[in-house]
Amino acid sequence: MKHSWDRRNFLKAAGVVAAAPMGSTWSRARTAQATRPNILIIHTDEHRIECLGAYGNADVKTPNIDRLAAEGVRYDTSFCPFPVCTPSRYSLLCGQYVHEHRGWSNHCTLAPAIATFPKVLRTEGYRTKAVGKMHFTPTYLDVGFSEMTLAEQNGPGRWDDDYHRYLREHGLVDRNDLEDQLVREYRAHAPQEYWDTCGARVSNLPEEHHSTTWTADRAVETLQGWSAAEPNLLMVGFIKPHHPFDPPAPWDQLYDPEKLTLLPGWTPQCLDRDFKYNRGYFPNDKLTEPTLRRVMAFYYATITQIDHHVGRMIEVLKRKGLYDSTLIVFTSDHGDYMGFHHMLLKGNYMYDPVVKVPLIVKWPGSREAGTVSQRLVNNIDLAPTLCRVAGCEAPASMYGHALQDAEGHELIFAEARGGRDVMARSQTRKLILTGGDNENLFFDLEKDPQELNNRYGAPAYRAEIKAMEAQLTAWRCKESKPKPYLDQGAPQIDQPNVPPHDLSHREAIQRYYREKMMALQKRV
Repeated sequence: MKHSWDRRNFLKAAGVVAAAPMGSTWSRARTAQATRPNILIIHTDEHRIECLGAYGNADVKTPNIDRLAAEGVRYDTSFCPFPVCTPSRYSLLCGQYVHEHRGWSNHCTLAPAIATFPKVLRTEGYRTKAVGKMHFTPTYLDVGFSEMTLAEQNGPGRWDDDYHRYLREHGLVDRNDLEDQLVREYRAHAPQEYWDTCGARVSNLPEEHHSTTWTADRAVETLQGWSAAEPNLLMVGFIKPHHPFDPPAPWDQLYDPEKLTLLPGWTPQCLDRDFKYNRGYFPNDKLTEPTLRRVMAFYYATITQIDHHVGRMIEVLKRKGLYDSTLIVFTSDHGDYMGFHHMLLKGNYMYDPVVKVPLIVKWPGSREAGTVSQRLVNNIDLAPTLCRVAGCEAPASMYGHALQDAEGHELIFAEARGGRDVMARSQTRKLILTGGDNENLFFDLEKDPQELNNRYGAPAYRAEIKAMEAQLTAWRCKESKPKPYLDQGAPQIDQPNVPPHDLSHREAIQRYYREKMMALQKRV
């Protein structure tokens, strides 16, 4: 497969020198114990938990992910700690809640001193690599991956990553994504079809150049290079099914909107409290059922496209005889309302569709194959779990509960809006405390699974609410809203595909995309 960027040309254009030969970490990797399992993490973005066949959705086609669930453990009450991309991702890596690692937004930094499971595994001899969307600041932040081949979306990372250099090399532009994500530059000039469909349009890119295929190709290439001689960690981050909902042809023809079943929680109109909280990236009050069905069809198409490539990864591991001995994790950073309470995307109350995430763990061998767990789990649990799998001791700073242990969470905690909103959830109750003028919410999930009836002021629940409020206070026993941590000059990995730290490369690539977009918009 042709690489997305020729090393010599990039070094020449960027004005940097080639990296020094790999150091002692890789020497240790070559002598690591062969019994340590390889680890593959498949991470999607904005993936509502019900939108997989394994979770009971009869419409969406995900046979390969469903097979992982059949051969592993499916967690039905799995949550993210913060329903926004970067904060959630940092928590997954380091096993801390966001108010502890201070990565409050999509433009923040995980402090170099914070331990992560990739750092632990790299130190102990694992060969560590990340492919696809990571969403770090700076873009190639060293969180423990010795190699990173990136495809970014929101923020300045797209001007640094490998994928957008690849598109430039091929004379292409991801128009739909730019119009959806760059609000000031392009969203205001997006065509009417974008607004009418809430971004559900067929990709302007051929399938072979779409971000999902590009990421999967590099993941497959990496897996093909795995051997039993050294333990490997690969994290694969797909941009999709995050909006814009733009599968490439022919995937866009896979689902008939009229034949889809609306997901649980759809209401004919917005709830007053939700609309007051946030009107939506696309105005939620303007959402119609036909538009939602089109969005669902394209959203499902991007999920099925990912599933196809998950099958390719599994096939490589089986062909190399590594599948049975590889730990595979499938999860996401947060969900999407996808019609819940007449809303799309995220950015409102922490209702289940945005804080619940799929979690499937296929353990080495046949351990717990076909198990469905109702245990309350949080993505902060993955860091200590993966350290344990690799035979490493999890640092004390990782506060999650390893999935191998019987002990778990009595309550799931999450936060949003810089810590102004907090959530506590048990198997049957949910409390959401908000800042500002928004309502505090309490739901009896046994009687009201769609979170419609706020019981916060109901006398019958007063004692339960008081107890959960006390537990939330204890959870945030220290400073509740520490300042976000941002360090543009934080250490990045030392590899030849990393652009210069002075960001001098950005002017040229931004000019390229600006000129391409201007030419495309003039044709409309």
